[in-house]
Amino acid sequence: MLGETLRAWTATLSWPMVVAGLLVQNLVVFGLALAGGALVVRLFRGRRVTAPPPPLERREVALAACTIVLNTAVTVVGFWLWQRGTVRFRDDLGLYAWLDVPVILLAMDLAMYVLHRVAHVGGLYGWLHRPHHRYDRPRPLTLFVLAPHETLAFGALWLVVISVYPASWLGMSIYLALNVAFGVVGHVGVEPLPRAWVRLPVLRHVATSTFHAQHHADPRFNFGFYTVLWDRLLGTLDPRYERAFGTSIEAAPSVDAAGSTGA
Repeated sequence: MLGETLRAWTATLSWPMVVAGLLVQNLVVFGLALAGGALVVRLFRGRRVTAPPPPLERREVALAACTIVLNTAVTVVGFWLWQRGTVRFRDDLGLYAWLDVPVILLAMDLAMYVLHRVAHVGGLYGWLHRPHHRYDRPRPLTLFVLAPHETLAFGALWLVVISVYPASWLGMSIYLALNVAFGVVGHVGVEPLPRAWVRLPVLRHVATSTFHAQHHADPRFNFGFYTVLWDRLLGTLDPRYERAFGTSIEAAPSVDAAGSTGA
């Protein structure tokens, strides 16, 4: 069994080795995200949905580095919870394992939608979410430019979900890969999908680069991450979304003012 084999192997590792290995893992994910994002920007540079980003700031680099460290800390906690049996993963590879992907995606999408809306309320916005919204012309690095408390809040959501729901190794791994892919696409500032996307059954509900670019431009709308379902149902979908899909979005005059309305 995969789980038992991994548990037996990791039991032989010291905690410094575990932490170092998980840090390397997070650095690899970070590097792949930046490389993949840069490739998307290059391939679709003629389809910008935001203005090109300004020169890189030291603050962006510092916040991204902090996010890598904190993501590693969350992973270490998750590893510890798995070792002690609080988090459990199944070994099956059949239909049930594949169904884990939409289950986790929808559960996390709803949980992150709620947290994201809360992060835009009043004083919480400045404390929790403003650092990310300083960059309304995102680049792939912007995915990692978060306030430390926000990184930990999203990490805590993930730990709660996998503690409550015993996903398969297969489903969990696919979800994590999709999580990074969605995050990167949301921050490339270009739209790789065709305009017909917003008219396709089922697929029209999947979040896009335009969707998240509009959120950076006007933080009153588009709080979802993987889908636009909750925004459609709860009335927070930008009314321009389908009409302006794949076209450049002008940033709101005052991101802080718009972001702190609690909308």
